[in-house]
Amino acid sequence: MSPATETEYHDRIAGNDTLSQAMLRILEKVAGPKPRSGGSGGVTGVTPNVAKYWIEAKERIMDDLDWTSEQKLKGAVSLLRDKAYQWWLTIKEGTQPERLTWEFFKTAFQGKYVGASYVDSCRREFLNLTQGDQSVVKYEAEFLRLSRYARGMVATEYEHFVHFEDGLRDNLRILIGPQRERDFSSLVEEAKITEEVKCTEHQNCDRERGRNKRDSEFSSSVQRPKKKARADGPVKVGPLVTATGLQPCVD
Repeated sequence: MSPATETEYHDRIAGNDTLSQAMLRILEKVAGPKPRSGGSGGVTGVTPNVAKYWIEAKERIMDDLDWTSEQKLKGAVSLLRDKAYQWWLTIKEGTQPERLTWEFFKTAFQGKYVGASYVDSCRREFLNLTQGDQSVVKYEAEFLRLSRYARGMVATEYEHFVHFEDGLRDNLRILIGPQRERDFSSLVEEAKITEEVKCTEHQNCDRERGRNKRDSEFSSSVQRPKKKARADGPVKVGPLVTATGLQPCVD
């Protein structure tokens, strides 16, 4: 091996070690610290949703680093601990080498630590998902999260579009024009814009009502009649005077 190649090799190994340490820290945060004694460590014993997050967090990091499928598999296995690692060794011994891929590992991992009941629960939650009182942004995030458990139901762009559109609030859906291309991303963006416009209109109406109320109160205070001032002290009455201004005759 040439000096240049050897240096490059060691740099790559060091980089992999650094990543492994970073991923291990994520594992410890997600799965919690190892028990002091008699614990299984790794992902054994955690709830299905935590195990699901564990595998997704690792894959997200490795995707950002452009790791190959082979590197992902090695990186994930290196982070398994105790019973979780023994489980993988058992799976590996009973599987043909050509089948030991990253996708195979994810499927086996989810079957072991996530479980079918959790996946079925998320699938049902997806089928019943509607926007409700959520914003479009939150609805989209929840839609994408749960759709991963229902890939057979939303396998195409069109199916994503239809399910998302059906779940939108009625007052938004009727304002969104028909989509010729049935593009999911375009639908989401149009829903966000429509919601923002409606929110702005609602705020403007609230301000207008407040302004009209203040104007009405001011107008009422101006038009209210004032009470006449009451005279203080006795009122003096002088002698009667005839209309002609002459004094009455005295015999």
